[in-house]
Amino acid sequence: MAETVIEPVRRSFAVLEALSRRRTSTLTLLAGETGLPRPTVVRLLHTLAALGYAQRVSRDQGWRLTDRVLGLSESIRFVDHLVDAAMPHMSRFTAEHGWPLYLATLSSGAITIRHSTAPESPMAFEAAALNTRRSVLLSALGRVWLAFSGPQERRATLRDSETAALGARATAALDEMLARIRRDGWAFTARTRSRIHGMAVPIRNEGRMLGSLSMRFPHSAMSEDEAASRFGHRLVHVARTIASDVVAARDSSAAHSALAG
Repeated sequence: MAETVIEPVRRSFAVLEALSRRRTSTLTLLAGETGLPRPTVVRLLHTLAALGYAQRVSRDQGWRLTDRVLGLSESIRFVDHLVDAAMPHMSRFTAEHGWPLYLATLSSGAITIRHSTAPESPMAFEAAALNTRRSVLLSALGRVWLAFSGPQERRATLRDSETAALGARATAALDEMLARIRRDGWAFTARTRSRIHGMAVPIRNEGRMLGSLSMRFPHSAMSEDEAASRFGHRLVHVARTIASDVVAARDSSAAHSALAG
């Protein structure tokens, strides 16, 4: 079934997109690019201005976006910061131990791969899989995210995922599994026919999940107990280092913005 398009919202975004193409735009230009009547464009511009997203520069130059629109991309910029902080530590681990690492964040009820050292690994059996989505209940990356996120975020994630209608028995089993993951400090991929297995740890700061980090390896290479014994605490250390670097970069950026302002 096709998604319903709310026309006033579509028109608002058409004006925002037109404004984003240049430093300033006249009313005539905006009406021409969006195909909207001038009175409609005027009403939308005044609405955007009242909300702080647009500003009239002058009669001749017209309108421009304000820096408030940057806030709309905050989550995207955070992913960039996370990847930047994680890359050197992930590469170092793969160079030392051989196994590929995968970095992921939660997006719309699924885990999304943001970076991988698979291209750098001599023991990788999969592609980097960038921007592919994984199940929150089947993947190690998703399981560890659920286990270490707060109760409210966990409920929201399950509500948004493919597991929204879990029964009482399945919910109890899930709670038991997540409690075990919190005790251990890491999660493993659900058993499937795939010959590739994964062990994941949380990347978090002050109780808030920032990302998930997993190591992928064939079932035949080692058991879960062997993987946990050999690499569990190493992965936890890498994840903590990444979290520390993300927080330091965020604080530095905030301080720089304050000085600039």
